[in-house]
Amino acid sequence: MNYRHAFHAGNFADVVKHLILTRIVEYLKRKPAAFRVLDTHAGVGLYDLAGDEAGRTGEWADGIGRLIDRGLSGPAAELAAPYLDAVRAQNPEGDLRFYPGSPFIVRHLLREQDRLFALELHPDDAEKLRENFAGDIQTRATHLDGWAALGTHLPPKEKRGLVLIDPPFEEKGEFARMVAGLVKAHQRWPGGIYAFWYPIKEPAEVEQFARDLKATGIAKILRIELTISASSTPPRLHGTGMVVVNPPYTLEDEMCLALPDLAKLLADEGRGKWRLDWIAGE
Repeated sequence: MNYRHAFHAGNFADVVKHLILTRIVEYLKRKPAAFRVLDTHAGVGLYDLAGDEAGRTGEWADGIGRLIDRGLSGPAAELAAPYLDAVRAQNPEGDLRFYPGSPFIVRHLLREQDRLFALELHPDDAEKLRENFAGDIQTRATHLDGWAALGTHLPPKEKRGLVLIDPPFEEKGEFARMVAGLVKAHQRWPGGIYAFWYPIKEPAEVEQFARDLKATGIAKILRIELTISASSTPPRLHGTGMVVVNPPYTLEDEMCLALPDLAKLLADEGRGKWRLDWIAGE
């Protein structure tokens, strides 16, 4: 499948992915020491929901559109607040027109001492990414293969932080590439937090990914998944997942609060389901 960010900006998968992202960054901010976020497949950073790509699919209406219109309640609403603040910051006039990708969300959350390193391999997208962060001294936007960066840009000098790996799944073998990338990165920086996003399209492929992760012997791998419908033939995107290595100790409880509400909000007629378990570790 091709999951280039622009066509799917703000859809149900982005909502879940970016909520998890904000919870990890908010946790890192609990300590005063600086941290760095390495975003390996950053895209362009900001998406026009009325533009050609996002407007063509309209997926955002059943993702961030539902969350903005209907909201969450109680503790789940509190957990989602930093994420929604980042979205609203790009829409100061109130109407939902622009959706921030992961680098814009992270940048919104950073403190003065923190840094973002955003990478993008697609040349046109990389140029737009650089333009979007022009003059920002806390962000370095670079035309670079994010997979290669796992071997050359770790560990960060801050020794604290997050590696977000969110590939477009344009080519076969992305699941195997994620496992190999994790092994390489973890050898260089075993104490870092790693968050790998993946689409749920073919359940057997996703389960093999989990088995391969477990076989690495790396401890503390938390799996977070949400599906909005049952699997189908032929396969189609019906769910979103993220594995987090060395997750914040708060993340499991936070997702236990948020996922049930998100499943109800993002799926129709009670079809939403969620899973939260440890592939390895606790």
